[in-house]
Amino acid sequence: MYGMNLVLFGFVFGLVVIPEVLMGLPYGSIPRKTVPRDEQAKAMDFSVLFEFGGYCKYSFLFYGYYNNQRTIGLLQFRLPLSYLLVGVGSFGYSLMVVIRTMAKNSNEGGDGAEEGDFTFAWKMFTSWDYLIGNSETADNKFASITTSFKESIVDEQENQKDENIHLRRFLRVLANLLILCSLGGSGYLIYYVVKRSQTYANMDEDELSWFEKNEVEFVMSLLGLVCPPLFETIAELEEYHPRIALKWQLGRIFALFLGNLYTFLFALFDEVNAKLEREETIKNATIWAMKEHYSNFSELNNSTAITPLSINPADVMRGPCWETAVGIEFMKLTVSDIQVTYLTILFGDFLRALAVRFLNYCWCWDLEAGFPSYAEFDISGNVLGLIFNQGMIWMGAFYAPGLVGLNVLRLLTSMYFQCWAVMTCNVPHERVFKASKSNNFYMGLLLLILFLSMLPVVYTIMTLPPSFDCGPFSGKQKMYDVIIETIDKDLPAFLGTLFTYAANPGLIIPAVLLMVLAIYYLNSVSKAYKHANNELRKKMQMQRDEEKNRRNNKDSTNQVMKDLEDLLPKKSPISASAKENAEVRSELGDKPSKVSQKPGAVATGRGVNLQRDVSLAMANPRMAVTRPPGPRGPSALPGNTLQVPGGRGRGRGQNPRR
Repeated sequence: MYGMNLVLFGFVFGLVVIPEVLMGLPYGSIPRKTVPRDEQAKAMDFSVLFEFGGYCKYSFLFYGYYNNQRTIGLLQFRLPLSYLLVGVGSFGYSLMVVIRTMAKNSNEGGDGAEEGDFTFAWKMFTSWDYLIGNSETADNKFASITTSFKESIVDEQENQKDENIHLRRFLRVLANLLILCSLGGSGYLIYYVVKRSQTYANMDEDELSWFEKNEVEFVMSLLGLVCPPLFETIAELEEYHPRIALKWQLGRIFALFLGNLYTFLFALFDEVNAKLEREETIKNATIWAMKEHYSNFSELNNSTAITPLSINPADVMRGPCWETAVGIEFMKLTVSDIQVTYLTILFGDFLRALAVRFLNYCWCWDLEAGFPSYAEFDISGNVLGLIFNQGMIWMGAFYAPGLVGLNVLRLLTSMYFQCWAVMTCNVPHERVFKASKSNNFYMGLLLLILFLSMLPVVYTIMTLPPSFDCGPFSGKQKMYDVIIETIDKDLPAFLGTLFTYAANPGLIIPAVLLMVLAIYYLNSVSKAYKHANNELRKKMQMQRDEEKNRRNNKDSTNQVMKDLEDLLPKKSPISASAKENAEVRSELGDKPSKVSQKPGAVATGRGVNLQRDVSLAMANPRMAVTRPPGPRGPSALPGNTLQVPGGRGRGRGQNPRR
């Protein structure tokens, strides 16, 4: 995020601020670059400058400072066109960075395989990266593995919980009702405060107190401090899984910040509409005064050559310049957020840590283990705060180009300040849990707030008329008229015709429909690939289980065979019987049948030597018949039994005589 803001800072200051400062008209030469006469007495007061009034209001920090000359300087630099393209291009560049980061996180997120089998074994033996050669990187990797183990342990504990489903549903409904009431109340409070600030704006500043001047910023900062802990307390009623609870918490805080910001914008645009009406009145009065001067000059001097009015720029009647007013409000919100963040760290973390550290020896209970203990560092809350602040920068940079530079300084200083607080005052969170297995959860929130921050700026460019006496678009009906003017005057005629046809709604609507169909098609293809990937994963899992079962059965069979070998005697009579039968067949003139046997399956002196891959229920082999049957032997008469001479049988007799 810091690198992206550096690039935006380079765009704004390199293409807008520096060209106007170096090549534009100097300060004090025209009314928009001059402090009015009635404001010069207090223009350098700290209280005025701290609220971005006086000289700050008429400086390059805000929209109203920039001139509407079509080209400036020897380079004929087109400042109005550059201002508009940089304002729109900042959103395009930010969108590209966020999308590329999300794609990179998706590619590095792994294959998405199931991790239900042997979770702790996989984490233990496959988590370490043996290519690490830096001690600091090794410490970070060790901390990441530790966090992963803690998450897995909490997963197992949560899966073994028993709950009353009816009571749980009632408590969750109650918690959501309380949070909705809190969100609605905060939105109404901000709208009421902004409306009251418009009443204060019409009053004399000397009659207002410091709180009344900064009431809007104070209320928004206070809501940002009070509501997140309140949401966390209410969320204890729900008893969600820690990862699900964290997502709900972040979603509610995000809804709070976004609702407060949009409520502030709606109330602010009501003030903008009132300023536009007032500006129209001032514009008409100015035109009437100019016409009256010209007519009186011609009548008194009896000449058509009219000398321009010689009025000091500080005395010229001017409008309220609503763009600068909006930019000032965003500046004050950013500064207020910086102050609240630093004061919270200083008083809420540092002084608390000092009290716990040095008063623990003389207190009634253990301050470190009990109340108040050391402050925990809320990683998810700080990341969400950065996302919300980035949304304010995107939204306010169009009205205050200096806001981007202020944001870079804020990021740089807050990084070191918060690192100091983490190292000296904070302890790790008791139940560390990531919002998701990848970083795309926070990037998705950033993408959403980028889109929502772009809407007011686009509405301003396409709908609201610019101020008539300040800013680079003064004198135009709409801000985007700068592009039309550039196309008409700087580009060939056929390109102007081409852009006119391209801007026709008859072509834009089919193009949008085509893009929607393309998105639907790509989404369908992605779902099909995902389904095929899941099916392939299931097949691979089944094949792995089958191979595992076959290997287990084979090992058990081999063990049974080995036990049988141990139980059988070393010299089995089977071998002797087989030898005697072979001798009988040779004496009778029968040829021994040739039966193919597996190597190692023949009898040895130790007994039966079985193959490892022979099963206990092997089928008898079939032998081929190689000669015709011989004559049958004599059969026994009725009542008499056939006397068969005794043979060796099982090795107990002698060979019969012939």
